[in-house]
Amino acid sequence: MASPPILSLALPSNTGRVLSIQSHTVQGYVGNKSAVFPLQLLGYDVDPINSVQFSNHTGYPTFKGQVLNGRQLLDLIEGLEENNLLYYTHLLTGYIGSVSFLNSVLEVVDKLRSINPNLTYVCDPVMGDEGKLYVPEDLALVYREKVVPVASMLTPNQFEAELLTKLRIASETDGREACNILHAAGPSKVVITSINIEGSLLLIGSHQKHKEQAPEQFKIVIPRIPAYFTGTGDLMTALLLGWSNKYPDSLDKAAELAVSSLQALLQRTVNDYTSAGFDSESSSLEIRLIQSQDDIREPKLTFKAHKYT
Repeated sequence: MASPPILSLALPSNTGRVLSIQSHTVQGYVGNKSAVFPLQLLGYDVDPINSVQFSNHTGYPTFKGQVLNGRQLLDLIEGLEENNLLYYTHLLTGYIGSVSFLNSVLEVVDKLRSINPNLTYVCDPVMGDEGKLYVPEDLALVYREKVVPVASMLTPNQFEAELLTKLRIASETDGREACNILHAAGPSKVVITSINIEGSLLLIGSHQKHKEQAPEQFKIVIPRIPAYFTGTGDLMTALLLGWSNKYPDSLDKAAELAVSSLQALLQRTVNDYTSAGFDSESSSLEIRLIQSQDDIREPKLTFKAHKYT
């Protein structure tokens, strides 16, 4: 007599289960490689879907690999659903290179929310930086009209916030107003992760706890490190997800912890490259993620938020 089939079951997560749809590189830390490990260190179960699989990030002279299309993404989601494995507390998305894939991600959002209406969707709308667009122009329209309304938290940089709001950000007041515009469109939490104002680098965060109330807003002054890194935006958004879930009513506290972790990691990266004889200002540095795990798990609070009144 044939043995009965063994039933596979995944235990529910007590801390949170994150579906992370981002890029993947074999070598180096960007996309999921930069986000999954930190979230695991903070106690989350993380299931990555790799939107691309490349040998290395695109800042190198060459790269090889494969790109996942929207149909393939939905196939993976269907496989999870057929086995009752589609319950997630969080969805995290980063770089998305095409409108068709982004529309498939929106289908995933709807599917996940049909199973868990309380799903938190954390979106890093990766489109460009310092006035340079990395993606097709029509992607910005999809983000603005379709993604922003369904996001729980947005983590754009200054350029991306300008694209989403059609507002030029030249002052702290502009940054706060950009947050207000984004709140009105959907997300209750907005963190503009880097704003360059008159030579100073700032993070501006905003939490609208109730639609009828003004948001609580704050800034964190960030030091300039004379080096160029890859994967820092992906890591920052992952840290903001992790800490904001632990401090759901204190986005400023979550941002303090995230910035403190990231800055400790960046300083370690520069120090390690310098110690190895490299000029940290002349090339793109791969972040020292594994070597900085203590700074991720238990960061020393070295950066404080200043609340706007």
